[in-house]
Amino acid sequence: MLKVFRKLGDVLAPGRKVDSHLLDDLEEALIEADVKAELAMRLIEELGNAARTGHVRDAEGVRELLRTRVAELLDGGMDRSLAYSSEPPTVILVVGVNGTGKTTTIGKLAHYYERHGHRTLMAAGDTFRAAAIEQLTIWAERSGAEIVAHREGADPAAVVFDALTAAKARGYHEVIVDTAGRLHTKSNLMKELEKIHRVCEKALGRPADEVLLVIDATTGQNAIRQAQAFAESVDLTGIVLTKLDGTARGGAVLTIQSDFGIPVKLIGVGEKIEDLLSFDPVWFSDNLF
Repeated sequence: MLKVFRKLGDVLAPGRKVDSHLLDDLEEALIEADVKAELAMRLIEELGNAARTGHVRDAEGVRELLRTRVAELLDGGMDRSLAYSSEPPTVILVVGVNGTGKTTTIGKLAHYYERHGHRTLMAAGDTFRAAAIEQLTIWAERSGAEIVAHREGADPAAVVFDALTAAKARGYHEVIVDTAGRLHTKSNLMKELEKIHRVCEKALGRPADEVLLVIDATTGQNAIRQAQAFAESVDLTGIVLTKLDGTARGGAVLTIQSDFGIPVKLIGVGEKIEDLLSFDPVWFSDNLF
């Protein structure tokens, strides 16, 4: 069970009647859970109208209606499947701030592909952060994937070019690229990502198939600011929301998808290598409440 939106359980206690106090408490709980104020107010207005017309009469009815509306908002008719190129290798760039679980996500994703009989290659494109290459190497060993890495401080684009060349020559199905996450030097980071994009296009004759942004759900509003920073500079294709097994509040999912129109494609729900799941709006909403 996802441990998110905890306060809602108290607000929507069984037997509680729908009144202005419940709706006020619910709005406060939604905002505390990182649902943006405008969206929280809209949901509360809908619930208030449903109460006035007799469609909901108690907290349980509110819970059911809220579960349905959140699932609808999260769905949005978006394609959440991971891209797969008919001309291998499929290339997945994984971006995000250091500490969000980016390297762990790459390892889990590689394990998923390997488990389904795909040959997967990792590209250690985070050459700036100390120990990043070593960490990715450990995940390559755990997942059964292989890795292309240069020395610390090397040109990340050169690492990616070598990985793509090797993948094409040896028949790999996927190349998953780790990238640096030093957002405090945003302009340099984004130039680096743009260069990697150009290398992919030159080597493949097309852009990277996926650009996945990894964000840590426990960081709340900071996660939303990170999504905004990357969305302004990189053509994102999907979101990976990590650390939903702990004290994550979950509302960041609604806000990010509402504000940026980028589908959440994967969620990390634990430390095990299997704990990377496809994002299902209905399942997610059911577990929220």
